[in-house]
Amino acid sequence: MELLISDNKTIKNLQDEFNKLFPFLKIEFFSRSHGKGEASPKSLIRNNSKTLGECRKTHSNGSLKISAKQKVSELEQMLQEHFGLSAQVFRKSGKVWLETTSTDDWTLAKQNEQALEFSKPVED
Repeated sequence: MELLISDNKTIKNLQDEFNKLFPFLKIEFFSRSHGKGEASPKSLIRNNSKTLGECRKTHSNGSLKISAKQKVSELEQMLQEHFGLSAQVFRKSGKVWLETTSTDDWTLAKQNEQALEFSKPVED
């Protein structure tokens, strides 16, 4: 899949496109970048009504290819390097969302599958 990145696209639009591919993952954008394996403070999450142009200093437009085989760390790094967007992927675990900091080396498919397992009802 390709995500189109442009200054006039809202964070919400980009999140929705990502979520169609990976329904048990979400992507959040932050006002500062984080290192590999580091968490980002929730206080730095960008409001999803903002446009990408309002959230970055690098204003290059283009498309970003996303593959299920891609590692979370690779996706986050590509968003930062090519488009100036500080992003963090979250995985659903029951009713909460967990930052994938300790599992950044997992593929997007593995993250989504793991989240699916934790979202299934517990059988007695």
